[in-house]
Amino acid sequence: MVRAAGARELLDGPVPARERAASLGDIDRLNAWFGGYALTLRALRRLAGRAPRGRGLAVLDVGGGAAGFAVRLVRWARRAGLGARVVVVERDPATLALARRACAAYPEILLVQADATALPFGPGAVDVAIASLTLHHLEPGDAAACLGAMAAAARLGVVVNDLLRTRLALALVWLATRLLRCHPISRHDGPLSVRRAYSKEEIAALAARAGLAPLSITEYPAFGRLIAVTA
Repeated sequence: MVRAAGARELLDGPVPARERAASLGDIDRLNAWFGGYALTLRALRRLAGRAPRGRGLAVLDVGGGAAGFAVRLVRWARRAGLGARVVVVERDPATLALARRACAAYPEILLVQADATALPFGPGAVDVAIASLTLHHLEPGDAAACLGAMAAAARLGVVVNDLLRTRLALALVWLATRLLRCHPISRHDGPLSVRRAYSKEEIAALAARAGLAPLSITEYPAFGRLIAVTA
């Protein structure tokens, strides 16, 4: 499929707070049930294995939404006895307000309002930078800028989790958002997200444009996902 360049998802514009919360709740459920969170955490754990023993882990979650992954990451770190700090970067203040409620019991999580293309962090500020379901919201120039900023901020590497732009993934998302009675915004944005996603080759080209080392990119057709990790 040709990428739906320039198309705009509803959540990327002004949406009433209740509608936004409902759609973000759908995204959280779909990530939890269909492997989105698990795939990101597995890739993150692989990179975390490169960190010196006994040192806490600092993670940057770019476009982290309502902090669904950040909360799960902290829960895993607590169970593993690993000190972890997570910085969630989100540009939308209404989404940050939802995140604030979601992570009230997790002091390890810091919320920052900023743009994915202009991260307010110095070189090597964190161990790992992740972007889950973030890159497809950005056009190529901004996507490359985001990857470059993430790579500069992360000492150990970068993890990108996004959708596969395939007819199978489109059908899976279309069905899931309807069979699971997702909000109308989710039923609109879900399939559009697939059509806006970057292919494996396109992400490799964006990484090269950003000056990153070659990424290890794995496709998971059954989940409609693609994971790119610093090799």
